[in-house]
Amino acid sequence: MDWNVVSANFPLLMRGLGTSLQLAAVVIVLSFPIGCLIAIGRLSRRRWLSAVCAGFVHTLRSNPLVLILFWFYFSVPLIIGRSIDDGASVIVAFVVFFAAYFGEIVRAGVQSVGTRQVQAGLSSGLSYAQTMRYIVLPQAIRSMRPALTTQCIVVFQGTTVAYVIGYHELMHTTSMIAERTVRPVELYSFAAVAYFAVCYAGSLLSRHFEKQA
Repeated sequence: MDWNVVSANFPLLMRGLGTSLQLAAVVIVLSFPIGCLIAIGRLSRRRWLSAVCAGFVHTLRSNPLVLILFWFYFSVPLIIGRSIDDGASVIVAFVVFFAAYFGEIVRAGVQSVGTRQVQAGLSSGLSYAQTMRYIVLPQAIRSMRPALTTQCIVVFQGTTVAYVIGYHELMHTTSMIAERTVRPVELYSFAAVAYFAVCYAGSLLSRHFEKQA
């Protein structure tokens, strides 16, 4: 095997890895707050709100990410009557998809805090939203850190799905270089090592949070 092909294309490969990391970071930053809102909605005493949020979660969790991406990529331009940027399609599809998963993690974390904390906040004069924001969520997030870290790893792994519409993340970059150089084994091996390094670092962080919990 000729590993010189990796060194010769190393800057391009690292640019692809950087794009994957940036995409994952943007998706996490946007989808987590939405997930928190969905979780609070699912726990709401208003049945219509809980039903809407539950329907959102079940719909997204029952479909593969690639299908959601295709739906946004092909259907949204038909609905709005104009084309949209590939990056925008990827980000919107990923945020909507992973918000459902973050929402379930947050919901489980909030439920682990217990109803007494909610009752204490309400009895002190805080509204339900303020109780969730200042009392329940800060406690829940501490217990959710291992699960949230694991989900962040899943988001990073999910960035490979963007390859199907030609988004220039690591997998797409690796594939393009492999087609040009006809050295797929070396290049995909490098990609595997890069994904492993990032995911393993995330798993170590998750274990650290588990020990703290």
